Amino acid sequence: MMRNLKLLINFVEQFLGTVKFGNDQIAPILGYGDLVQGAITIKRVYYVEGLNHNLFFVGQFCDADLEVAFR
Repeated sequence: MMRNLKLLINFVEQFLGTVKFGNDQIAPILGYGDLVQGAITIKRVYYVEGLNHNLFFVGQFCDADLEVAFR
């Protein structure tokens, strides 16, 4: 989930529902696009209005056949 729409390419504006955070705040998912970081492209990244930080799901990286490591 991204808070910065400018980082997404191929953006599709479409209301996809809402997300609820641990503090009970609800925010709309207003579309999705592709996030490109160097040679890596993550497809279908949601744009969430009002999000304070960019969030990622480990499963989404694994689905893109990327390696995820934690220290």
